[in-house]
Amino acid sequence: MDNLQKPLLEVKHLSKRFPIGSGLLSGLSGHVSAVDDISFDIKPGETLGLVGESGCGKSTTGKCLIRLEEPSDGTITFDGKDVGTMNKRELKDFRKEMQFIFQDPYASLNPRMTIDEIVSEPLVIHKVMDSKAERTARVKELLKVVGLNPEHINRYPHEFSGGQRQRIGIARAFALQPRLVICDEPVSALDVSIQAQVLNLLKDLQEEYNTAYLFIAHDLSVVQHISDRVAVMYLGNIVEISDWKSLYQKPHHPYTQSLLSAVPLPDPDIQRARKRIVLEGDPPSPSNPPSGCRFHTRCPIAQEICSQEKPVLKEVGPGHQCACHFAKPYPIKEASIKL
Repeated sequence: MDNLQKPLLEVKHLSKRFPIGSGLLSGLSGHVSAVDDISFDIKPGETLGLVGESGCGKSTTGKCLIRLEEPSDGTITFDGKDVGTMNKRELKDFRKEMQFIFQDPYASLNPRMTIDEIVSEPLVIHKVMDSKAERTARVKELLKVVGLNPEHINRYPHEFSGGQRQRIGIARAFALQPRLVICDEPVSALDVSIQAQVLNLLKDLQEEYNTAYLFIAHDLSVVQHISDRVAVMYLGNIVEISDWKSLYQKPHHPYTQSLLSAVPLPDPDIQRARKRIVLEGDPPSPSNPPSGCRFHTRCPIAQEICSQEKPVLKEVGPGHQCACHFAKPYPIKEASIKL
């Protein structure tokens, strides 16, 4: 991947707020800030990993990019075109170029449709192929590419395992040969042995089609194997973004260091010598986030300025940005992590 390439996707100051005041929460008012003023870009053929704990806004970010959720603020530019101003026709054409792989392979496939119908649905919607014979031939080709038996084309989702269902979801996402695929925790519901197979499949497809990925995950060890760069999210904010090697070897943000300290290492001697950085307390509510740096209530090196002034993403190395007033490699003594 050429670092001088023009970005395929540019996200600037993206925010998404959900109103509070309906259903079980009818006695409350205000909003939940799921994503708060984040910016990043993805180049053609690149994989950007987006990591963080549950509820930090990763999946909402992915849904905003493809406008499954409407952003509250900010701009999303795909191949020079503003996604936010697209009308229905333009949005339909845009979705040929950007597709989504969902987290749950059991819920994302219609149980009443055959595999042929599921995988060919994008071809039908976008009128890519007129004849059913052409579409069926394309589906068989896709099933073969993702490692499934083309003869099983008339089976239903319940006849497949979780890993096989996720392969069907991947085949559907690649039916239109998109330029960007949003992978929303595509392996988190799978056994570890199957995870590696699906990750290898995604890498093979990327090499074949030069597809860019936004790879959403909470497992840093998974992200390491597939990402060119990694962005770390905490409570709706991106706190650090870098190429994966720099992030893993020289994490500057205390939250990134805590996440990395939880990644198990295969060498038992190194693993025993490491000290786990355990954060105190629970993540604050996104409906009432802390002032200043959102991480300061759990940060072991927080000082007075952290509760008063929100840090901005700043350059701490070539292509390495961090949002911390005290950003430096290993500011926490025990965070000497060497992977």
